Amino acid sequence: MKFLSKIVLFSLFLFFLNCNTKKASHLPKIVYKTDELSVIQLSDHVYQHISYLNTDSFGRVPCNGMIVKQDGEVVILDTPANDKSSEELILWIKNNLNSNINAVVATHFHNDCLGGLKEFDKNKIPSYGSVRTIDLAKKNNENIPQHSFDNDLTLKVGRTNVFVKYFGEGHTKDNVVAYFPDERILFGGCLIKENGATKGYLGDANIQAWSGTVTKIKKQYPDVWIVIPGHGDAGGMKLLDYTINLFKNN
Repeated sequence: MKFLSKIVLFSLFLFFLNCNTKKASHLPKIVYKTDELSVIQLSDHVYQHISYLNTDSFGRVPCNGMIVKQDGEVVILDTPANDKSSEELILWIKNNLNSNINAVVATHFHNDCLGGLKEFDKNKIPSYGSVRTIDLAKKNNENIPQHSFDNDLTLKVGRTNVFVKYFGEGHTKDNVVAYFPDERILFGGCLIKENGATKGYLGDANIQAWSGTVTKIKKQYPDVWIVIPGHGDAGGMKLLDYTINLFKNN
């Protein structure tokens, strides 16, 4: 019930956004839901996928990723948390979006981004991670993306692009974000916190650099409409401000 009420509130947020911009014609709606995986359509071409990671410290944690669809092609940011949920997501995309998956990108080396990577490998879907992510994944015995990039990656999806960029350390040394300019949607991953969130897991964090890194993102994308954090509810620019303030003066 709490989950559905949050969807309603975010729907109202986008309703007023749509009245002003007339860009994103779809209000958020749940288009797929099982015990292990949910998919929420946020706009014409962007979906949020939610899977679950069992942790000792925080319990069963919902983990977000982003799907961008255009002209029968898809790019995915972060795998679901495990292979079973990845299999569900891949099948749903093929059967419901009728699209080929061009790539999956891990936004950092933790298993909420890489936990389901083997299923993508099994389906011969190209996977990408920054050189930092691949190095840390190897050192921590995590799944390893096939292809590396330095600070920037541009991925074609249909007639348009998704841009992946490294701005600095924060949640981890390697965290990157992805931006879909056609609909001004930012996938912040675990670098960005949902409104009201705590600082969360800090075992690999640089809390002194965190606010400055997010400030760079805000300056780079001043007209962002929707922000998807690594965990919790999507929102707007206020999620960047909340994260900046949460880690300011550390």
